[in-house]
Amino acid sequence: ISPGTTRVALTRMVDKGELRRLDGGVYELTGDLLDRQERQEAMLRPAVRAWDGDWEILVVRSGRRSSAERAAMRRAGRHLGMREHREGVWLRPDNLDPERLPSARAVACAQADRFVGRPDDDPVTLAAALFPLEPWAADAGRLVAQLDAMRARLDGRRPAPLAAGFELAAAALRHLVADPLLPEALWPPGWPEPALREAYGAHDRSFRRELSAFFRALRDPATRPTLTS
Repeated sequence: ISPGTTRVALTRMVDKGELRRLDGGVYELTGDLLDRQERQEAMLRPAVRAWDGDWEILVVRSGRRSSAERAAMRRAGRHLGMREHREGVWLRPDNLDPERLPSARAVACAQADRFVGRPDDDPVTLAAALFPLEPWAADAGRLVAQLDAMRARLDGRRPAPLAAGFELAAAALRHLVADPLLPEALWPPGWPEPALREAYGAHDRSFRRELSAFFRALRDPATRPTLTS
């Protein structure tokens, strides 16, 4: 990527509110990109608490809301790992730190009141009705197999398939961001979340090692590598 292309991209990102320029030519994420990074970090290291059977409930206050406000509430509810039981009523097991993702929490609290309660019906059945557990588990199982196979390629192939490894890591991370983070008591049989987190962590370590080796080799024109898929 040429310096000119980089400068143009950085300028556009600043203009769109995705980056903020600091002194010394340093940039930092802001806006939606910063919120997305916070969500990714929160899902990689989830602040899960012991579950005592309580559920978190957000009830949207009565009154008119603009379409933008309704859309913002839907995004915030999803980012907080909640699902809409009926219009204006959002639920999830109360096993996550309420202080996580403060931006999403602020949007939700501006439109809804928070309660804690327990359903009369079976919580396992309720969780299965709210969250798409079977599709998530099926995709997670496929990603575990792909991550294991890619790690073997990263560990044994020269040049390492960095481009393909990056794309697969991004797909796994997106899937982890969609993890409902249910307490173990509500997991379906064979729930693959722990296996996916372990496979992603192992892949990430192998990928970072090979990426560091790639950049070290760039310093020597005689051994300069190329990206492969």
